[in-house]
Amino acid sequence: MKERSPKQLEALWKEKDVINGKTVDAMVVIMRTNGCVWAKKGGCTICGYRSASLREVTEEDLMDQVGQALHRYDGEPFVKIYTSGSFLDDNEITPAVRERIFKEFDGTERILFESRPEFITPEVLGTLPKKVTIALGMESCDDEILEKSINKGFTSADTERAGMAIKAAGLSVRTYLLLKPPYLKEYTAIEDTIESIKFADRFSDEISINPVNVQRGTLAERLWKKGEYRPPWIWSLVEVLKKCAGKTSARLISSPSGGGTRRGVNNCGECDQKVLEAVEKFSFSQKRDDLDVQCDCINSWKRYIETEAMLGSAADLERVMDTNLALRR
Repeated sequence: MKERSPKQLEALWKEKDVINGKTVDAMVVIMRTNGCVWAKKGGCTICGYRSASLREVTEEDLMDQVGQALHRYDGEPFVKIYTSGSFLDDNEITPAVRERIFKEFDGTERILFESRPEFITPEVLGTLPKKVTIALGMESCDDEILEKSINKGFTSADTERAGMAIKAAGLSVRTYLLLKPPYLKEYTAIEDTIESIKFADRFSDEISINPVNVQRGTLAERLWKKGEYRPPWIWSLVEVLKKCAGKTSARLISSPSGGGTRRGVNNCGECDQKVLEAVEKFSFSQKRDDLDVQCDCINSWKRYIETEAMLGSAADLERVMDTNLALRR
């Protein structure tokens, strides 16, 4: 395996996003850091981003990574900078590096980064440019799900406090919600995400619904490999968006990682790309009609939900049935 240098970015790409209702070009930067502080205490059941971390990343290394990002920067008005944990954790991104990032990207209209709520204080918020959007990975408003299903390490009230503080400082909030964490049945996951959207709407400018993508080295992967977990159907994502469209002050968005694969949000395989394109279109337009797509497998999705409820199981029923059939032959 090729050794990963602390002086090199983990990844960088360009995409589209929205500023004040207008579609714009965005640059996404993934930095290699010393890692998420929570991951070092066990971490979340669904997060494999610790693989993007290294043990010893110096401030000089981080500055080199910023230099690489600047070399690729082509005037995009929206810049997103992610680490494997929290941008506001000094262990990951030092204050000097943050200062340089804000200075070098001063010409942008919007800068987005993510942080756990414990690093969001009035003192820190006072040092940030007003163009900043802070992403909060709340995942769910249900504290039992946060503790037992995700092992998030904080409560929904912690996220709400951070979100309210960010808004009070004149900055923007993008809240991430997780569709179908481990152990949740499909219908339960849908209802949880809908309730979480209602909860997050009070302090969010944008709410991003992230269906689980089974990442390597996680509890979610272990359950998935044993047939005890199935990533959500794309129809479940569509259902959440349809039920909440037009009912929030926050913009609803979703850009599923791994969509259309066995590890990501998926349908029958024939319609996956079409339905994902509808989700993308809605994320920009916010028009519910853009979600009106059809495939016969929607009936399979409905039967799946009914069967889960009858059996009281969150196992991957399709794979279990396929295995049982194979054993009978």
